[in-house]
Amino acid sequence: MTIISYKTASAQNCAEFIDKDIAIFYPERFKASDTLPSFALIKEPETMERLPDDFPVKVNFYKALDKNCAYIPIDDDTSLYGTGEVTGSLRRNGAARILWNTDNVGYQRFHGLRLYQSHPWVLALRQDGSAFGVIADSPYKQEIVLTEGIRFISNGPPFRVIVINKKSPEDVLKSLMELTGNMPLPPLWSLGYHQCRWSYYPDSRVKEIADTFRHKKIPCDVIWMDIHYMEGYRIFTFSDEHFPDPKKVNDYLHDKKFKSVWMIDPGVKNEEGYFVYDSGSKEDVWVKEASGKNFTGPVWPGDCVFPDFTQSKTREWWAGLYMDFMKLGVDGVWNDMNEPSVFKTSTYTMPTSNLHLGGDDLPKGAHARYHNVYGMLMARASREGILKANPDKRPFVLTRSNFLGGQRYAATWTGDNISSWEHLRMSIPMTLNLGLSGQPFNGPDIGGFKNDATPELFGHWIALGAFYPFSRGHTHQNSIDHEPWAFGEEIERVSRTALERRYRLLPYLYTLFYEASTTGMPVMRPVFFADVKNMNLREEEQVFLLGKDLLIIPKWAQSPNLPEGNWHTISLVGEDSENDAYQPEIKIRDGAIVPLTKVIQNTADYSHDSLYLLISLDDKEKAAGVLYEDEGEGYGYKKGEYLFSSYTAEKKGDSVIVRKTKSRGKMKFKDRIINIEVITGGKVFKGKGKEDQPITIRIK
Repeated sequence: MTIISYKTASAQNCAEFIDKDIAIFYPERFKASDTLPSFALIKEPETMERLPDDFPVKVNFYKALDKNCAYIPIDDDTSLYGTGEVTGSLRRNGAARILWNTDNVGYQRFHGLRLYQSHPWVLALRQDGSAFGVIADSPYKQEIVLTEGIRFISNGPPFRVIVINKKSPEDVLKSLMELTGNMPLPPLWSLGYHQCRWSYYPDSRVKEIADTFRHKKIPCDVIWMDIHYMEGYRIFTFSDEHFPDPKKVNDYLHDKKFKSVWMIDPGVKNEEGYFVYDSGSKEDVWVKEASGKNFTGPVWPGDCVFPDFTQSKTREWWAGLYMDFMKLGVDGVWNDMNEPSVFKTSTYTMPTSNLHLGGDDLPKGAHARYHNVYGMLMARASREGILKANPDKRPFVLTRSNFLGGQRYAATWTGDNISSWEHLRMSIPMTLNLGLSGQPFNGPDIGGFKNDATPELFGHWIALGAFYPFSRGHTHQNSIDHEPWAFGEEIERVSRTALERRYRLLPYLYTLFYEASTTGMPVMRPVFFADVKNMNLREEEQVFLLGKDLLIIPKWAQSPNLPEGNWHTISLVGEDSENDAYQPEIKIRDGAIVPLTKVIQNTADYSHDSLYLLISLDDKEKAAGVLYEDEGEGYGYKKGEYLFSSYTAEKKGDSVIVRKTKSRGKMKFKDRIINIEVITGGKVFKGKGKEDQPITIRIK
């Protein structure tokens, strides 16, 4: 890590507004062709007027030790967050991290200071609750140093900086989404529980896993296929021995109401006669060495060539490979190893001198320029191919490597973690900071990827993992079995309860994902969002908010700082979480209405007719909430085929009156019955009635 003094910094050179409270700063030696077009932004911003001298955020550009740098001073009481996929604490003050996408099993290389993704972004929260965010708009290798203010130190050419200055962190994140693009609304099934291993094979093992979930009545929606399904690890192929009929496997899973996700890596075996290699060579799509020769490097299949996703013809060729693949009944795709990871090299990737040919709006350039966006470009091409193959379905892509703005193309996870208490605890600030960096759909491997989980560790992890935005159990090929039933009857019960809780929350979760897709708000939020002026909440990373209305408190949390207010502990499936050894305590905010459904085993069984409203009255004896609904698949919602409803509750004498106050969208439910649970005075009162009429619940 290079720590560079900012004392030689020059004053800001050129700064202009590009929107209300959003400014762009350029250094005097800036050359657009060196770093643009932007990969983070969805469009090139238009400048409006010169920035006044009293703009509260200053950016100073300087050069030191032959590196181009930007320094943003902050007040001493300012708290820093974001920086994307990072290890360490939630509050980033004092941290230093390297943005250079790296295959980093167990976060053990480079002391965990650089991982699989790069987000040149910092969110700053002032003492008064106002906030600003900073984008260093360059794809090159950078260091973010937060020991004295905010510093971006780049190995590349001079770069511009974008500052979003708003009244709250929520407003900053909304503007970040407007700049970098929204996360597309995912299919409902992707919000269920996912089960994965490196690897489930042969196909009979896949069927056994699916059958066991259904037999044991443990909710699950997705079974994942890792690299052993392939023939010799060649992408877009299937092993004659292990998966001779992949369509039959997918049909079997679909009959059991499962979806399937299959891995596709970027490395293509360098082998004539292999159809992916031959077709790619015909189109000349491979990344080159500086000499112009195709670069080859070892990955799982042996020596591989790598698609040059900076070329539009490469992206079109890659997208076309998914047509026949998806016809086999594949539901989702997992892009792994796309930093890109290259074995047997000191850098674990390809040389920075390698050449990308570019095209259209992307210039020809060295890998040093395109390394951090390689995975993002791959995910983009994958999404485009899947959408072309299945135009009436919402694509689901999971990517290991990504860049700021990559939420436009794929969900993500935090890579190859370890089965340890440290990584369990660290999963909360990692997931939160990704959400604060514009990537709402993320989560870690439940149970830990590498090494063996103990029953106690797995029990606590899956109990917590039921509340991650992306909820997937995954483990290493050399680990013991990590399925929910693999640790004995007690942990099996723990797992069942945890996942039943998640599935009851599906209406609430889906509404949060809709909110994330339209506003950029994280699904999983730090507790300081409940009170941005409460300094005691700034560093709290053991507990978190799910949306704004639910507070999740893991059993292992020690003396956590909780937001003020009359938060009530709730039970979703009859569990007593206050006294349970594993299940996190769930508290509902006073004044909230949270939509629920009945316990189901998969999202295919989700019914709009099974709607519950959990109501917690505030000190004014009122509550309000919203619910977003659509078909959970396809694009009818873009044509108005959805329903967004608002509900209120108010105490009148010995009763609580619940009303649907307004709605928008074409979706209708005639005479739908709503089940009501009202929490007040430490008790729960139940009732039901027709949604289109006031519902009266007696509370005496």
